[in-house]
Amino acid sequence: MSLRRLLAMAFKETLQIWRDPRSLAIALLMPLLQMVLLGYGVSLDIRRVPLCINDEEHSQLSRELVQDFVSSHWFSAVRNVDNERALRDAMDRGTCAGVVTIPVNFSRVFTTTGTASVQTVFDATDANTTNIAIGYAQNVVARITAAFQTRWQQSHGIPAQTVGAVDLEPRVWFNETLDSRNFIIPGVVAVILALVGAQLTSLTISREWERGTMEQLISTPVTALEVMLGKLLPYFVIGLINAAFCLLSTVYWFHVPLRGSVGTLIATTALFTLVVLGIGYLVSVHIRSQLGASQVALLLTMLPTSMLSGYTFAIDQMPAPIQVATLLVYARYYITILRAVFLKGSTIPDLAMPILALAVYALAIIWIASRAFRKHLD
Repeated sequence: MSLRRLLAMAFKETLQIWRDPRSLAIALLMPLLQMVLLGYGVSLDIRRVPLCINDEEHSQLSRELVQDFVSSHWFSAVRNVDNERALRDAMDRGTCAGVVTIPVNFSRVFTTTGTASVQTVFDATDANTTNIAIGYAQNVVARITAAFQTRWQQSHGIPAQTVGAVDLEPRVWFNETLDSRNFIIPGVVAVILALVGAQLTSLTISREWERGTMEQLISTPVTALEVMLGKLLPYFVIGLINAAFCLLSTVYWFHVPLRGSVGTLIATTALFTLVVLGIGYLVSVHIRSQLGASQVALLLTMLPTSMLSGYTFAIDQMPAPIQVATLLVYARYYITILRAVFLKGSTIPDLAMPILALAVYALAIIWIASRAFRKHLD
């Protein structure tokens, strides 16, 4: 292998990128746009669930109950309804995601018995949001109930019970604020690198066929290995630049805590970049149309990375056959590494298995890619 020919091929590919507006847009604009759209658009947190309030009593106690719902920051009161027809209309139009109904005898029943009922109705077309909202409502009601019962016991001269109570004192590690952004954003880095890297390299060989320059390339003394390395080298540098931008944005823009080693991030990011570049190059070798190659590369990177890598859906909650299939998804190992390094501060020994799996994947893909290109026109 000649270093001079390899560098010449790399220089040629760099000029191709510079002269191709589509490649420049993918390399420079797509990471920025995706970081903004995915970083702000994807969230598992539910805040300010819109509630309609049907307060049939309008007493001080019922107003306190409504205020406790609103002050929790999980809900916001957007409209007062006073009959079932208005309630149904608000739910049908999507004005509110839930309705809290306080019965007309709420205060009287509570004052007499120390207990009372409040009805909540939620729109369950989005089951995930509804389940979370119901949990929030139960939390709010439990807190309100404890305060109301203490006041009722005091007003009736009943001493508060101190026997048989169990208090739960929850503690969470690694993501103390329970902010889903700390969980999602590291996965966004993997999605961006996979998509951008494969999209760029899927155009390398197919571009030569479409522009009619493949004959000239084949007639040169450059070897198939030099073609692959020369074409991938500029994209590897671009991939590392994009990775640096994404990782810096994760820390300084989205304020995700970085507790692990930067060296571990750099090494594993380089391995992951080799994998996605190799996949894009393989697609480009076998599909001679740039449009077709880019679409296949999108299919091979975006879908597995977003659906089967643990980026948005927990792998341990998937059916057993799908869990086995995720072992073949390269992004799974990189996302595991990213989250562990950012949130847990894990070291290389802690991440030995995913790093080894990613390294094996990178070696296998690069070896297959090096044997895929043949210098002939058939």
